[in-house]
Amino acid sequence: MDDQVRIPAVAGFARRAAGAQPGPHPPPQPRSPKGVGKELRARVPRTSHGALAPGRRRPDAVQAVEESNRGRVPDLVPIRVARMSATPFAFLRGAAGLMAYDLAGTPVTGVAAQICGDAHAANFGLYGDARGRLVIDLNDFDETETGPWEWDLKRLAASLVLAGRQAGADEDTCRAAAFDTVGAYRRTMRLLAKLPVLDAWNAIADEELVSHADAHDLAGTLERVSEKARSNTSARFAAKATEECGDGSRRFVDAPPVLRRVPDVEAATVAGSLAEYLGTLPHDRLPLLARYAIHDVAFRVVGTGSVGTRSYVVLLLDHRDEPLVLQVKEARASALLPYLPAAGFPSGRPEHHGRRVVLGQQRMQVVSDSLLGWTTVEGRPYQVRQFRNRKGSVDPAALAADQVDDYGRMTGALLARAHAHSADPRLIAGYCGRNEELDEAVAAFAVAYADRTEADHADLVAAVRCGRMAAEPGV
Repeated sequence: MDDQVRIPAVAGFARRAAGAQPGPHPPPQPRSPKGVGKELRARVPRTSHGALAPGRRRPDAVQAVEESNRGRVPDLVPIRVARMSATPFAFLRGAAGLMAYDLAGTPVTGVAAQICGDAHAANFGLYGDARGRLVIDLNDFDETETGPWEWDLKRLAASLVLAGRQAGADEDTCRAAAFDTVGAYRRTMRLLAKLPVLDAWNAIADEELVSHADAHDLAGTLERVSEKARSNTSARFAAKATEECGDGSRRFVDAPPVLRRVPDVEAATVAGSLAEYLGTLPHDRLPLLARYAIHDVAFRVVGTGSVGTRSYVVLLLDHRDEPLVLQVKEARASALLPYLPAAGFPSGRPEHHGRRVVLGQQRMQVVSDSLLGWTTVEGRPYQVRQFRNRKGSVDPAALAADQVDDYGRMTGALLARAHAHSADPRLIAGYCGRNEELDEAVAAFAVAYADRTEADHADLVAAVRCGRMAAEPGV
């Protein structure tokens, strides 16, 4: 086959892989993505990302929390309020929708990526791959959507300022953490832009991450978290949370308010929904799950932002009574959804939010849970995943002051890798450039937004104290 035939065929393949409709003629040669990225600076100067100008109709913090509580299990809402009112950083973790409202009025380049939507500093962590090896990456995708990459980066930078303040770091250190987060994102995107596509797709192996991000002060902390994560398994959870019954089966033990048994009808409904879940998995996973039997179902409270959503744990045992625990977690509409059109991104409603979460996660992670899927329970969408598959995390608000910027660089690099799976790294790298203009601007935004969040948190605390909102510590 000569080149005149072969080259249009390859071009057509690339268009179809990117989702474009095939045409009768090969398209004109595109401009360099890096050059297009550079041209975007004229329309959206990098210095403009330092601006924070909340709209006049911005809801107050208490209204925003009340609105985000709609549709949650009423008895659990006071626990969510208590967790959000604990610290400004905890408030930010539960206020993705309020921040999306604020970000909708900030400059964006219009470059689309699959974004986490909730990329704060506590949403990165360790987990096990199919062979039990530890991976570190973003690990929460409840709010994932196609949107502006800048939103994730700004949320991450602001969260580092708040986490640093809670950890007792001085203001210069907190601002430096935000600055270094953006710098690591920018440099990693440049690195990915230079690599062959396949190498970039799987780049920054986890064992090289500390060196790449110059996060050597964090190495000891990561090793301690890794040791703990290796023992954080379904078997260990089941040993603590279940008991043996007289007939040799096992069942969950009530541990209110976090874990509670459910009526038999509810348990049967959840167990029955796993038939739909099996249909969302690759076929090679089905023989694996066929070797387990379902023994019990319980309701389990989760997260800070997720408190009040419906979430179950399902106990499965194999022929040796070795456990596998699945989490069946309600998937609500992304908190970003109402605000994406203001940033120029369509907000089409997906058919199934569990599917949205799962596909978003798979698009952003290098390695995802091998049992990740979705289902429907009583008309509500759910995601399904392994529970306690060697998960571990660093609490950014408990780091030593000299580790906060290291953690920022590491998470900034991971965020760049995640965005580069859906957005061309050459395009974003072309926009971000070599100098520190973007780093300075987003760091300024992060400090201003941290101040804004502290004021919002104070309003929530005042509402709890005066009785406007109920708060129960739970655990």
